[in-house]
Amino acid sequence: MKVLRTPEDRFASVPDFGYPPRYADVDGFRLAYVETGPADGEPVLLLHGEPSWSFLYRKVMPVLADAGLRAIAADLAGFGRSDKPSEVGDYSFARHVEWIRALAFDHLGLRGLTLVGQDWGGLIGLRLVAEHPDRFARVVAANTGLPTGDVPMPDVWLRFRQVVRTAPVLSVSRLVQAGCQTTLAPEVLAAYEAPFPDPSYAAAVRVMPELVPTTPDDPASEANRAAWRQLAAWDKPFLVAFSDRDPITGSMAPVLQSTVPGAAGLEHPVIEGAGHFLQEDAGQRLGAVIAEFIRAHPAG
Repeated sequence: MKVLRTPEDRFASVPDFGYPPRYADVDGFRLAYVETGPADGEPVLLLHGEPSWSFLYRKVMPVLADAGLRAIAADLAGFGRSDKPSEVGDYSFARHVEWIRALAFDHLGLRGLTLVGQDWGGLIGLRLVAEHPDRFARVVAANTGLPTGDVPMPDVWLRFRQVVRTAPVLSVSRLVQAGCQTTLAPEVLAAYEAPFPDPSYAAAVRVMPELVPTTPDDPASEANRAAWRQLAAWDKPFLVAFSDRDPITGSMAPVLQSTVPGAAGLEHPVIEGAGHFLQEDAGQRLGAVIAEFIRAHPAG
């Protein structure tokens, strides 16, 4: 596996994200993460999606830290400061799950964990919850789901996949901006471009939509179905915190609420005025929702 590493100076001008990067050796390469808050606080694992990185959580993390929580935001392989396998064939759904499992459990040793997963962060995180339920105390699902290929994907997502598949040059910042309701500042747009000095670094961005199961016989379909069976028995607190302006995942909110027993009886917030990347549009609000959810549901 040929692996590329983004030079650190690419991140020198990233705004409002002064956390020192930390690294874990996983499968022969380096995964990056940042954290803030008390080291002995309850851990909250923040997982981003396509095509962003942990920078997406910069408005959420201080809110969690102020609530006494240990906020840990990871960069998926191929994104952010994490190393970047250079071939699209290096990536699979199962590998992403295993890489984050190794970071969270083998390297960080996390238990009593609250998962916050958005977009691919939920696809990966919900698999981990289903496969390692003893490690988790709570779940916050935010604009995400767990496709099996048994139900058609929304047209808007199929159009997104086609853009990523065919665009001669990918603009990561443009993809992020398209998923936001607010207009992002130039320095924020630059921060989303920072991990990718040239197209050779962007194999993960190119391949991620192809890894989402869209047919029943996809390589990840059966593992995702098994995860749904486990989630259908999950009775720990499960919060569905979706925004009101995300056509990509919006239909998944009622499915999660009705399927997961731990979601029953909770007041699931709708974060208003926010698009797919609700961390950008309403990050402080999302942070407050997460902190209040954890406070209201102490680990048993």
